[in-house]
Amino acid sequence: MERNFRKNLREELDYQGLTVKELAAKSEVAKGAIDSYLGKQASMPPADTAVRIANALGISVEYLLNGQDIRGQNTPYFSSPRKRAFLRIYDELAPEDQKLAYDFILLLKKNRNTRI
Repeated sequence: MERNFRKNLREELDYQGLTVKELAAKSEVAKGAIDSYLGKQASMPPADTAVRIANALGISVEYLLNGQDIRGQNTPYFSSPRKRAFLRIYDELAPEDQKLAYDFILLLKKNRNTRI
C-alpha cells in the first residue's frame, strides 16, 4: 500500500486525538498550511516544516513522509494507529492476561490459515 504525507498526517492526528489547530500551535506551523497538506490538492511541506510537524507529533520525518522508518523499512509499531493502540492496550494488561491475549491471537491466526 502506498503511503503518503497526507494520509500519514491524518492518521497521526486521529491517533493522537489532535486537531489541526492544536498541531499548528505545537509545531508553530500555520493552521492554513497544515490544512493545505491535508486537503484534496495536498501539497508537500518544505523539509523544515515537515521536521517541525514530525517533532511536534513525536514521530520521525521518514514515517510522516512515507510510513517507513529511517532505514526504509516498514516500521511495524508505527505502521498504523490501530496497531499502536493494540500494543498500548496489551502493555497495560497484567502478564497473565497478556498470555491469554497472545494465545487468542495465535488461535485466530491458526483458524484463518485452516479455512478453505
